[in-house]
Amino acid sequence: MPVPWEALIPFGLLTAMFGVAGTLVNVTQRAQNQGKPPRYSIDNWDTMMMKRDKQLTGHTRGQSANPVAPSEFSKNSVWTADQLL
Repeated sequence: MPVPWEALIPFGLLTAMFGVAGTLVNVTQRAQNQGKPPRYSIDNWDTMMMKRDKQLTGHTRGQSANPVAPSEFSKNSVWTADQLL
């Protein structure tokens, strides 16, 4: 059975476009996460730690090795006025 050579050009284009699209999605996700892979199966503990990291560093993926919180941390609260009532 002969190979239909005309079908190889669209097949190559489709393969290349899926590869480019997957690579771009991976690059954009890593760029948003400061070069780290995306998080999956986030539970309540992870959510609390992400909020804490956001307060300490300004980014949910940022981490600080400083054992003392900055002075702005005392005024930077996740509680809003309606949650206090």
